[in-house]
Amino acid sequence: MYLSRFLSIHALWVTVSSVMQPYPLVWGHYDVCKTQIYTEEGKVWDYMACQPESTDMTKYLKVKLDPPDITCGDPPETFCAMGNPYMCNNECDASTPELAHPPELMFDFEGRHPSTFWQSATWKDYPKPLQVNITLSWSKTIELTDNIVITFESGRPDQMILEKSLDYGRTWQPYQYYATDCLDAFHMDPKSVKDLSQHTVLEIICTEEYSTGYMTNSKIIHFEIKDRFAFFAGPWLRNMASLYGQLDTTKKLRDFFTVTDLRIRLLRPAVGEIFVDELHLARYFYAISDIKVHGRCKCNLHATVCVYDNSKLTCECEHNTTGPDCGKCKKNYQGRPWSPGSYLPIPKGTANTCIPSISSIGTNVCDNELLHCQNGGTCHNNVRCLCPAAYTGILCEKLRCEEAGSCSSDSGQGSSPQGHPTLLLLTALLVTASPLVF
Repeated sequence: MYLSRFLSIHALWVTVSSVMQPYPLVWGHYDVCKTQIYTEEGKVWDYMACQPESTDMTKYLKVKLDPPDITCGDPPETFCAMGNPYMCNNECDASTPELAHPPELMFDFEGRHPSTFWQSATWKDYPKPLQVNITLSWSKTIELTDNIVITFESGRPDQMILEKSLDYGRTWQPYQYYATDCLDAFHMDPKSVKDLSQHTVLEIICTEEYSTGYMTNSKIIHFEIKDRFAFFAGPWLRNMASLYGQLDTTKKLRDFFTVTDLRIRLLRPAVGEIFVDELHLARYFYAISDIKVHGRCKCNLHATVCVYDNSKLTCECEHNTTGPDCGKCKKNYQGRPWSPGSYLPIPKGTANTCIPSISSIGTNVCDNELLHCQNGGTCHNNVRCLCPAAYTGILCEKLRCEEAGSCSSDSGQGSSPQGHPTLLLLTALLVTASPLVF
């Protein structure tokens, strides 16, 4: 019975897939930049918006600590358990690998026991503040796709700020404040992401949700990316079309989830009490065992591949674009201003391909390996496009009425095509099978 049911579902999927050949098979991921389709003129390229796959971005970052000598172990020192100030038999020694806690242990594989972790020096200089800046840099613009998760080996700090930069660390903006008492620490009323909405999703909040003292199961701090996505895509992120539409049309929202650097500002360690125990300062320190940052290279919807070479991330640009983020047109392909790709219309988006410059037009303008005539134009001797009466431009890409300034809304030009019935069937199948993975 199970085999026959599987074969029936498989047969239905094969039928739908055969009809859907021009469309990407992974909905909402935009993982194909172009595909060959058949027309009356033969095989031509059909271009679409595309982006790299989401991945663990901690594999590609560089970490910097300020002050640079804040890591424990040089000179060696002992530290006490947070919950018991009389258990001071733990040692940090930078010269002994088994007792060292360098910064790279915040990003190593955590499948071993006991867990590895970075640790700061203890608060031996109290009442001077014990503060640390941990800067994560990619030297590349990235788009966050999942929650930022910080796991502390010690108690979570009493006060902390997560910051972001969009200009490689030249300027910084707060992402979120964390405190045991938001009003006292930052003069802000405490909130959580659940208190936000579509209209306030960009609000910078202070949360007390993650900043309690030491508890066995309370070592994790989140910056909730997916909860913010859910305001547009629904609680299971099934309606990604709605989210992509918002990202496409709202630059501030798109920029909110885009970074070049992150900075964790540890301002006050976990005290666990109202007052600092000055007789046992070796119990106060910071220790982080894991940091997770998931995202993708920002390629402006012009690439599916981002390569890491010579300690640098770079998009492998399509659509005749170039640059680290595919942010400009290639030489001789500046026939119209560069533009990022668009998620819309769903599911393929719009490639906004760079087209040849007028001065660079020569042979093979519209052969199958370069660009094909648009809007029903026909390729004449691989040299130029013969356009329908309503269109003009090198590749018949512009409405003739736009040049004359006489386009009317009732002309029918540029109207959105009706949804393919097979698309609706495939959507129903995917939604029934499983939640969308982003």
